[in-house]
Amino acid sequence: MFRRVYLDNAATTPVDPRVKEAVLPYLTDRFGNASSIHFYGQEARSAVDKARHQVADLLGARPNELIFTSGGTESNNLAIKGVVRANRRHGDHIVTSSIEHPAVGTVCGSLEEYGRRVSIVPVEPAGVVSPEKIAAAITDETVLVSVMLVNNEIGTVQPVREIAEIIKERRTSGQKIWLHTDAVQAVGKIPFSIEEVGCDLLSLSGHKIYGPKGIGALYVRRGVRIESQNLGGHQERERRGGTENVAFVAGLGTACEVARQESGENAERAEKLRDSFEAHILESVPDVVINGIEGPRSPYISNVSFKGIAGEGLLINLDMSGVAVSTGSACSSGNVEPSHVIVALGVGDETARGSVRFSFGKDNTEEDVNYVLGLLPKAVENLRRLSPQYQSASGT
Repeated sequence: MFRRVYLDNAATTPVDPRVKEAVLPYLTDRFGNASSIHFYGQEARSAVDKARHQVADLLGARPNELIFTSGGTESNNLAIKGVVRANRRHGDHIVTSSIEHPAVGTVCGSLEEYGRRVSIVPVEPAGVVSPEKIAAAITDETVLVSVMLVNNEIGTVQPVREIAEIIKERRTSGQKIWLHTDAVQAVGKIPFSIEEVGCDLLSLSGHKIYGPKGIGALYVRRGVRIESQNLGGHQERERRGGTENVAFVAGLGTACEVARQESGENAERAEKLRDSFEAHILESVPDVVINGIEGPRSPYISNVSFKGIAGEGLLINLDMSGVAVSTGSACSSGNVEPSHVIVALGVGDETARGSVRFSFGKDNTEEDVNYVLGLLPKAVENLRRLSPQYQSASGT
């Protein structure tokens, strides 16, 4: 029986009805500019202030440490460029990992054109970067370390807390150095607080936690200097000029409030679905690799490499049966090159090209998983039958 199953929640999530309810008034009757001092403006300002507290409560941060942005990409740009440019006299070196989202990796690379130096630290085969290797990459000229909290393709949780301790030791010796983490796949999904993680800057995005697309936030620890990327306005304490997107800010606040209340229950359910899904795949489909399974992982992401086939072929096959999945990060879904994250695990291009990401959400059910599992073995078998490489390797 044909049904629609959405297993691409790491790309984006559906808007929660409670978020929609929070957004709509500021698209209709409550249309004021939050910078205006009259009634309509103050009504909008109140919504922005409320949302700032809701986001802060989820993170365990102070409300005045948050900057609203257009999403995770802008937050990463503002964090990395903002710190490096505002603190250029303290150093010109950046350290990051080999599995960062392009919104971090590309930004770091762009700064090399302006004389900054970037060290990219490889990850272990389990998909986790070594804190010791991060420490070894840091020099006296390092001004920023940027390591994501949860990888967007394989779901591995990175040791940001341990890296924060390394940064703290460097500061004790007098070095001016800061730590940023892209937490887009972590906020509202795994339990943590700002103090537990120990970072100085943290990026998040609304549409990964059942909020609207086009809204996010950047946490900046009090006392950290950053240079604004949007000039021409005094908004966000002059750190991000531009009229606030009041409706979507309200939506982000509500999404964070809902996540604070329900994230534990949702994560427990997702982990059961993921574990059952992976166990059945390993039993029913030969020659598969679950990427990152040896490391600590988010309960929401399962990345599977099917040897001998192209991930895009399986994606299309499943889509024709109503199942939505991904071959990697959505931002690079049009790229025919193998995922840089999977390649970084040392598995080889052929295995990397056969990788598919299944990402679960709070609305997925056992029936959804069973439907997908009923399709996968036959779909993979059919694709392998058409693959000369697999036929040759298997001797069939």
